[in-house]
Amino acid sequence: MSKSKGPIPPVIVLVTILCQVGLHYGWPVAKIISSPWQWSGIALIVFGLLFIIGPALAFLRSETTIRPFHDSSKLVVSGIYRYTRNPMYVGMVIILTGVAVLLGDVSPFIMPFLFVPVLTSRVIRHEEVMLEERFGDDYRDFKNSVRRWI
Repeated sequence: MSKSKGPIPPVIVLVTILCQVGLHYGWPVAKIISSPWQWSGIALIVFGLLFIIGPALAFLRSETTIRPFHDSSKLVVSGIYRYTRNPMYVGMVIILTGVAVLLGDVSPFIMPFLFVPVLTSRVIRHEEVMLEERFGDDYRDFKNSVRRWI
């Protein structure tokens, strides 16, 4: 059942990247990372993608939905979920940081810091309520033993 509260995280990430590019061209402030160091942003983007793909595969193996605001059939608590309740969202922040490094200006670095509270309020808190309703004490125990981010 869909209980959408707004745009899904991939859409929020894409909009955030567009904002980063807009800031890069419209309000660059100061170049802080230059070539060849800028290219390390690609490594961060790849690393962030791995933070998304690995947990997504864990959801598929557990035969539960990866889609936000949809009812989960199983609670995934193994692997990277032992360290963060939201590894895919951590991966998104890593990707946004990689984009900022790739662009090399100060202003794109603003966006990962804005992304976290937006995602927390628009997505994560709603997911947590749904998971607590669905899994009860199992989710509460997980929530009390594993941090939301890192």
